Amino acid sequence: VEVEHAGERAKITFLDTPGHEAFTAMRARGAQVTDIAVLVVAADDGVMPQTVEALNHAKAANVPIIVAINKIDKPEANPDRVKQQLAELGVVPEEWGGDTIFVPVSAKQRIGLEDLLEAILLVAEVQELKADPNAPAQGVVIESKLDKGRGPVATIIVQQGTFKQGDAVVAGEAYGRIKALVDDRGNRVPKATPSMPVEVVGLSAVPTAGEKMEVVKDERTARQIAMEREQRHRQEKLASQRTRVTMRDLNRLIREGEIKELLIVLKADVHGSVEAVRTSLERLEHPEVRLRVLHAAVGNITESDIMLASASNALVIGFNVRVEPEAQRVAEQERIEVRTYRIIYELVEDVKAAMLGMLQPVIEEFTLGKAEVRAVFNLPRGTVAGCYVTEGKMVRNAEARVWRNKQLVHTGKLHSLRHLKEDVREIAQGYECGIMIEGFSDFREGDIIECFEKREVSRAGQAIGQRSAVGVS
Repeated sequence: VEVEHAGERAKITFLDTPGHEAFTAMRARGAQVTDIAVLVVAADDGVMPQTVEALNHAKAANVPIIVAINKIDKPEANPDRVKQQLAELGVVPEEWGGDTIFVPVSAKQRIGLEDLLEAILLVAEVQELKADPNAPAQGVVIESKLDKGRGPVATIIVQQGTFKQGDAVVAGEAYGRIKALVDDRGNRVPKATPSMPVEVVGLSAVPTAGEKMEVVKDERTARQIAMEREQRHRQEKLASQRTRVTMRDLNRLIREGEIKELLIVLKADVHGSVEAVRTSLERLEHPEVRLRVLHAAVGNITESDIMLASASNALVIGFNVRVEPEAQRVAEQERIEVRTYRIIYELVEDVKAAMLGMLQPVIEEFTLGKAEVRAVFNLPRGTVAGCYVTEGKMVRNAEARVWRNKQLVHTGKLHSLRHLKEDVREIAQGYECGIMIEGFSDFREGDIIECFEKREVSRAGQAIGQRSAVGVS
């Protein structure tokens, strides 16, 4: 929308988010992207749950708020009630001594719209909202879709800099070269400047709404960044998947800082068995592992036991009981391990093994190889140490230390390894190679480069203690 303000023409971009309760995520994104939030409240309905939610989004985004009280033309309109309700939520009108501008409007009768536009420009002036069109181009994906004729299309709001046709861009895991920029009226434009909404055509995939889009040096760089993000996202997704406790896969157990906790749902045939098994389990102790019987009861293992274990990520252990068919089905579906026993000793020994598997593994260093620096080359891509491998092997991307006269000079990643101008993954003893180490260039002839890696070492050899039972007569 073009508006005249202080004798100059100004443009305001409105990002309209639906008010329906189903569009929570869209309202959250809108609040994060905007410079000013206009909270539209109907004068007849007053503050609704979605109003409170939208208000909280705006507060969380730390953006200034203007309240537009709509439908003031309706007979049942009550603007003062809206002001009172919002004041109770911490949004106090200026005329009541607060710092929030309230503008009564009627979209249907077009009453107060000029006042609302003027209020927006006034807040923008007070907040000194400015963007540099010459800065590195950056925007936010508001919406995205797969268009049948154009392929992946992203609608963005430009936050800074200028997007131009032909620019290489990356947005999350999508990348490409801009083939076309389409403005809000459907016209192709050669460039997009700050606060301008445009559709970007030419991406490799449909980016996720809310992702940052930025211009990079070239399409190769864009592809590399996108692939690294995709790989990181895949790893994070795998790490975030709910890990189920199993006795066979002992390292996949709940971590609680340095204290580990093994939760158990226990079922037994009679009350005496429940007490005996529970006592035996609770007497197991180790300074780094905590065992807790979450639930103990008499009877077969039922579906409700499995659901409890699923919710709390626990092991299900049965003594002299069976697993009901429906419980077995749910356990397989929820990937919950269920174990049944007829001998207490075997039960306790298995749990001991589980606790041992939960211990934090020891991290130890293993030397892979050593190389002596025999020449130093200062090349355009960086300083390269010409080396001769004297022990073991040198491995690219392994950790490396630089030693000089038996003194440690630097520790970093061995990020480049070459042999006869060819990039290699590793080089063995007796061969020459060129080495570059991340963050280090002060190589000297005679330096020793030590290549090493860190490995987890099992601690299953440690003993689990058992508290002795104290008899009381």
